[in-house]
Amino acid sequence: MDELEITANTVEEALEEAEERLGMKRDRFEVEVIKEGKSGILGIGGEEAVIKVRPLPSVEEDLVKIAREVLDKLLNLLGVTAEVEVLSDQIPTTFNIKGDDLGILIGRHGQTIVSLEYIVKLIVAARLKGWQPLFIDIGGYREHRRSSLQQLALNLAEQVKLEHRDITLEPMSASERRIIHLTLADHPEVVTHSMGVGEDRKVVISPK
Repeated sequence: MDELEITANTVEEALEEAEERLGMKRDRFEVEVIKEGKSGILGIGGEEAVIKVRPLPSVEEDLVKIAREVLDKLLNLLGVTAEVEVLSDQIPTTFNIKGDDLGILIGRHGQTIVSLEYIVKLIVAARLKGWQPLFIDIGGYREHRRSSLQQLALNLAEQVKLEHRDITLEPMSASERRIIHLTLADHPEVVTHSMGVGEDRKVVISPK
């Protein structure tokens, strides 16, 4: 996985943001503090904290091995003939299942994919003694959704830039919020953060 650079008001806030984006606790990734950040006086002279994070290699390698084994076993039990493709250069690590007639794995509005991913995460977490980030797609179905969210993020970022105001998106799942965060992570004019609890948690895009 590539490293992520995260900017926030403090190092602690940046670490919390990293935990959400990576879907793992901070003891499961390396942290490099680029800037400590400072508050300034009366809002003047302040400086945001900047950190770089990267999942620990051994965790990533074990995740790929175990998740692939679990997926192969589940597909076999379901009587589905398909190939599991591992896209380990993405964050989180993505497993794309390729084959013919995979509608049974997608379900209505992609609900079966979400359930399959949750089951795999539970088994992987049990074996690695902790929740691990992974993403499962079926024949590019969720990748299409990802592309739509990326374009939405870029369009809204442009609106934030022009209007100099925050824009709050509708509540999304953790994986979809992560897409917004990652899409705008290196944007020169805006920053993102999440607010809300549970199913009401949403992304806020703000001017820098």
